[in-house]
Amino acid sequence: MIYLIGGSGYIGDAYRLLLNRWGLDYKIIRRPELDYTEPAVLLKALQADRPNFLINAAGYTGKPTVDDCDLHKTECLFANAVLPGRIAEACEAAGVPWGHVSSGCIYSGMRADGRGFTEHDEPNFTFRAKNSSFYSGTKALGEEVLAGRPNVYIWRLRIPFDHFDSPRNYLSKLMRYQKLLNATNSLSELQEFAAASFACWEKRVPFGTYNVTNPGHVTTREVVELIKQSGICKKEFDFFESEEEFMRVAAKTPRSNCMLNSSKLNHVGIYLTEVHEAIERDLRQWQKSA
Repeated sequence: MIYLIGGSGYIGDAYRLLLNRWGLDYKIIRRPELDYTEPAVLLKALQADRPNFLINAAGYTGKPTVDDCDLHKTECLFANAVLPGRIAEACEAAGVPWGHVSSGCIYSGMRADGRGFTEHDEPNFTFRAKNSSFYSGTKALGEEVLAGRPNVYIWRLRIPFDHFDSPRNYLSKLMRYQKLLNATNSLSELQEFAAASFACWEKRVPFGTYNVTNPGHVTTREVVELIKQSGICKKEFDFFESEEEFMRVAAKTPRSNCMLNSSKLNHVGIYLTEVHEAIERDLRQWQKSA
């Protein structure tokens, strides 16, 4: 049986769909019913139910954008940096292995050699680097809290998208924004992210940190062209002339635009679709919201 924390959220919903599709027994842990933020409470439940694995998909991302995190710093810091440590405490005491959904937004740009950042590269978009958004800073702290902990996977998600129209879907966001910033990024197809991250446990690959992103990288303009070619959006897309204009006009906090290297995941036999191919496929299968 699987424990799923954060099962009602955007990422948690992808795990719920996956577990349902595979017919696996799971329990969504809801805070009003079981306060998983208290290690003693969570430990008691773990000892009673003896789940085989726990997935933590809870976190604070801000709505409608990460700018919101600066307005709710206490909630953001607790959910992204404090809570992972409390879950780790309970899981270690109960002997339950688990996985934590982190973020690739703790990086900016690319490596000096022009390649994507690996799991061995020090995050450079953090409080310590003194250049991050509050959200990215808290996600980096969450990884620091889990550093060296046993029996835990840290799965880095990066700008999720899939074929379901949603305010949280990167493709939907692009179609709804009035003006866009052209940037180069790694992305995570959400359904593939859920399957690949859970496969870490199924295949019993070594615990540790994994960049769970679709191979390759893509620019905003490339994504827009794929959207236009699909025919699902007829609008003309406008772009900011520079990141400076974007920050002056449309954003309050810095944004992470970065490339990640997912070859570590490939080396343990887990593969995601190349990013351009994944976007084209999801646009072909696009399902508009009701």
